[in-house]
Amino acid sequence: MAYGDQTMSTRKAVSIAMVIVLHAIIGYAFVTGLAYNVVKKVARDLKTFDVEEEAPPPPDKPPPPPPETRVEPPPVVAPPPIVQVAPSVAPPMVTVPSPPPPQITPSAPPAPPPPAVSRKLEPRGTPGEWVTPEDYPSADLRAENQGTTSFELAIGADGKATDCRVTNSSGFPSLDAKACQMLIRRSRFRPQLDGNGQPMPATYRNRVRWQIPKD
Repeated sequence: MAYGDQTMSTRKAVSIAMVIVLHAIIGYAFVTGLAYNVVKKVARDLKTFDVEEEAPPPPDKPPPPPPETRVEPPPVVAPPPIVQVAPSVAPPMVTVPSPPPPQITPSAPPAPPPPAVSRKLEPRGTPGEWVTPEDYPSADLRAENQGTTSFELAIGADGKATDCRVTNSSGFPSLDAKACQMLIRRSRFRPQLDGNGQPMPATYRNRVRWQIPKD
């Protein structure tokens, strides 16, 4: 309403100013002796001039309502897909055969202690007496083969040799064989006696030297 009153007052002020100006012109015309027609014409124009009041402005419209805020519904979230998990399968049972129990071989019974000896084996003679240069094989003599034959004799309870074994060769089989042959034939021993004084088997070890006799 304040805006409408201000506008109306302005128009009235303008109309009053124009009336004052018109009266001033008329007065001036009378003073200066202007023609009557001019005054008449001005008076006629003044009669026909009408100041119309402007229609009051329409009442203030209420402010428009605020725009309606549309609330968006929350997005629909699809549930996570259901993952089908294959059932775990237990590994097949593998039967491991147990190793067979170790075979325990019974140990051999301890060797019986050697029998008591009341008298050791005693040779009757020496290897040099049992095997002499005359026993030299002729072929080895011509070839001048020489060496030493180590041997082991098995002696029976009667004091005689029953077997001969070469423990170290002379390098010539013919000389070794000849040595064993003569030893079994010629060697003699006083038998070995046990703790009760009885004869018992025994062994005898020694060596024979084959050497070509000098002339």
